[in-house]
Amino acid sequence: MNIGKARAYTNIALIKYWGKKDDRLILPMNNSLSLTLDAFYTETSVQFTPELPTDRFYLDGQLQDDAQTKKISSFLDIVRHKYDVPLFAEVTSKNFVPTAAGLASSASGLAALAGACNAALDLSLTPEELSRLARRGSGSACRSIFGGFAEWQKGDSDDTSYAVQVSSDSWEDELAMLFVLVDDAQKDVSSRDGMKRTVETSVFYQGWLTAAAEDLITAKQAIKEKNFVSLGETAEANALRMHATTLGAMPPFTYWSPDSLKAMNLVRACRAEGISCYFTMDAGPNVKVLVQKKNQARLLAQFTEQFSENQLVMASAGPGIEILNSERSLTHD
Repeated sequence: MNIGKARAYTNIALIKYWGKKDDRLILPMNNSLSLTLDAFYTETSVQFTPELPTDRFYLDGQLQDDAQTKKISSFLDIVRHKYDVPLFAEVTSKNFVPTAAGLASSASGLAALAGACNAALDLSLTPEELSRLARRGSGSACRSIFGGFAEWQKGDSDDTSYAVQVSSDSWEDELAMLFVLVDDAQKDVSSRDGMKRTVETSVFYQGWLTAAAEDLITAKQAIKEKNFVSLGETAEANALRMHATTLGAMPPFTYWSPDSLKAMNLVRACRAEGISCYFTMDAGPNVKVLVQKKNQARLLAQFTEQFSENQLVMASAGPGIEILNSERSLTHD
């Protein structure tokens, strides 16, 4: 059977997804809105074959153990059941994203896996169908099917929860995002465990849901009007409120590190000096700074005074999922 190969790019949520109402189907508690970026991505190939007695998963050239393969196999089980495929698969993935460091590696990884399965099995899925499938692997993966701005509509069932493109008249091409990589270590509390604890125990969570719904409306209007200040202010406030919910959980926890605070304070200092920029953070210590391209050189100059060059990556808006090729041999790197 064919090898399907796909590349998917990471997306960073400006209006966050934080919390599930259905763990099995990965249905979120709120809509979210993201910007797909070109700096970090995952390339994955898949081949279903009768030659294998079980799934086999290679990550960055290394054969993974059963524990690491479990999430991949769980997703492949969904594909096998949904499309009547009675075969195990070999999956080869190269991650150009620090894994589990708050840089949405699961989003690009599972989106690429969904795209590779689509190619390997000649499913010819529409973007909406592919987004729904990717969501079953990792919620935010449904947004990485699309380039630029995308909104994950929470829905209330498997069929109604998927991402859609948010029209911006190519305004995203004028924007950039600076990734401040303060820590690439594995997180103490995973995103999955963190959001579950927050939903179940945080005294701030209901307030978060109310605010997030309002933030989404404001952010989409800002994109429509190409209002950078409104989009940035809304995204920064939304991120801070999301992280506040973790402090209201039991037991409380945080993804911030001292360098996270250092980066956030530097963004505020840059704004005071007339550089319009705004930070956001996902479930990890790394800080992302939204800026207009016309100001990115000035922003980068400020950050290189306090962070090393290998901690700083500038990204532009990225494309949607790409199908790279389809071959007929079982190979891995």
